[in-house]
Amino acid sequence: MSPRAEAAGGTGEASVRLLHGLPGAASGEGPRVGVLALQGDVREHVRALLAVGADPVSVRRPAELTGLDGLIVPGGESTAMGRLLRVSGLLEPLADAVRGGLPTFGSCAGMVLLSRQILDGRPDQPALGALDIVVRRNAFGRQVDSFEADLPVVGLEASLHAVFIRAPWVDAHGEDVQVLASVLPPGADGDPAAARPVMVRQGAVLASSFHPELSPDLRVHQLFVGMITGERAESGTGTLAGTEATG
Repeated sequence: MSPRAEAAGGTGEASVRLLHGLPGAASGEGPRVGVLALQGDVREHVRALLAVGADPVSVRRPAELTGLDGLIVPGGESTAMGRLLRVSGLLEPLADAVRGGLPTFGSCAGMVLLSRQILDGRPDQPALGALDIVVRRNAFGRQVDSFEADLPVVGLEASLHAVFIRAPWVDAHGEDVQVLASVLPPGADGDPAAARPVMVRQGAVLASSFHPELSPDLRVHQLFVGMITGERAESGTGTLAGTEATG
C-alpha cells in the first residue's frame, strides 16, 4: 500500500479519493459501492459514483467485499482481469457475493465476466454466471473498430451516448434477462432483427457492453444506485433520502 493510502486510512473511501486524485470526503449517506480495482477503468467509475452520491471503495482483496451495498466490475481487459482474480484469491468470494444477491454492475469486460458463457475468449477465462447470457468477446471488432452511438435505453427518456471499445455483445440470453438496449452490428444493413443486446439486467445484476464511465452522462450509474437503494428498501434497511427506489 502506498504512503498516501496509509495516510488516508488504508483501503476505505478516503484512500480511494487520494489514490485516484479525487477531492472531497465520503458523505456516509450514500450506498457503499465497491469497484473491483485489479485492472481497468477504476478511476472513471469512482468519479461517476461520487457524482451520483455513492461512497466508492476499492476492492482488491476478499476481505474488502465485506459490508458492500453494491459492486462494479469495470471495463478493461477481461482475460487479464480473470487472471488477476485468481491470483488475488478474489474469484470465488466475488462469485459467491454476486450470486448471493449483491447488486452488481459490469461494463464491457465486466459484462464478459458476469456472463455464464464466453465466446471467442480464452479456454481458461472465468465466467461468474451471474447473468444468464452468452457473450461474444470483442464482437464489434478490434481497437480500431471502436465507435460511439446514441442508444434508446428502456427506462430512460432521452437517448444515451455510448462509447464502445473492443466491445462484446450478447449472443443469447435466458427468459429472465431484460434487454435494455441493442445495437445493429456492422453489415446488418438496417435490419432490426439483427440488433444485438448491449445492455441487460437480471434481478440485481446490470451489465453494458459499452463504457458509461467514459461519458459525462451519469444516468447508468444513477440507475445502478437506484437498484441498490431499492434492494436496501426491500430488505428493510431503508433508502437514501430523496431517492426513488427503482429495484
